[in-house]
Amino acid sequence: MPHIPTRDRIKSKSENATPLRRPEWIKVRAPSGETYEWLQDLMRSKELHTVCEEAMCPNLGECWGAGTATFLMLGDICTRTCGFCDIKRGRPAQLDWMEPERIAQAVKTMDLKHAVITSVNRDDRKDGGAPIFAMVIRRIREIHPGCSIEVLIPDFKGSIEALKIVLDARPEILNHNVETVPRLFKEVQPQDRYEWAAATLSNAKLLDPEVLTKSGIMVGLGENIEEVQDVMRDLRFWGVDILTIGQYLQPSKKHLPISRYYTLQEFAELREFGREIGFRWVESGPLVRSSYHAAEQVRALSSVHRQLYGT
Repeated sequence: MPHIPTRDRIKSKSENATPLRRPEWIKVRAPSGETYEWLQDLMRSKELHTVCEEAMCPNLGECWGAGTATFLMLGDICTRTCGFCDIKRGRPAQLDWMEPERIAQAVKTMDLKHAVITSVNRDDRKDGGAPIFAMVIRRIREIHPGCSIEVLIPDFKGSIEALKIVLDARPEILNHNVETVPRLFKEVQPQDRYEWAAATLSNAKLLDPEVLTKSGIMVGLGENIEEVQDVMRDLRFWGVDILTIGQYLQPSKKHLPISRYYTLQEFAELREFGREIGFRWVESGPLVRSSYHAAEQVRALSSVHRQLYGT
């Protein structure tokens, strides 16, 4: 069984209300440029959403300037109320079954070599919206062959049936972010469960041993280094190949406060620890987010997979 540490809860917002001064090594470039503007127009013309915009990603300027984006499916309203996320929450609209076609056409228009697809949580549906993931994967394969596909999925409440729907479409990377340490789950993501993350990631390898699995952790929410390392060990126990570690940045005063900023040295030490315990790829740094350098990851590891599985 995976190791699940149990400790005291995170401090409440009122206990840590004084904002911290942002260190000089955290610098976010404002989005600009012709490519950024072209992508923005493309997303609006196809009535698409990106997690880059909805979640206020600090790398939006860098990634969009390079012509890459992470598509957000199943609408732009989430059924969960995570304390770190700036995506709208509430009662979502009906699923848009034409959304996969519009995303696939955008991927083709952008001539992407690697597409990242994610979604809001849709707890209003038993399948969590899994069929939409399968549809967009298959449609991209049809109209833009040669493009690798990464899906950043919800936990589907641990449903192996929903997970199988996605994996049957054969994405190159199956990503689900654990986000934080078990002790902080009820404060950080109150509708999520650590056990659902465990089921999602470990079952992915059981259903498809060839798929690259990936997960991410935010730091600076009140955890300590030992707890982060415990989660990293759990992720390796579940067979996760790729890990991302980034600094939590408070989107607004309504969101959870930053407990502390990790130093560049601490990020480097976590990267080294991840490599030591067997991750094939570790991205660890203040502005690292789940899709950061995603194309580089799949290019680097695809050759390893060919050697291991003959694919």
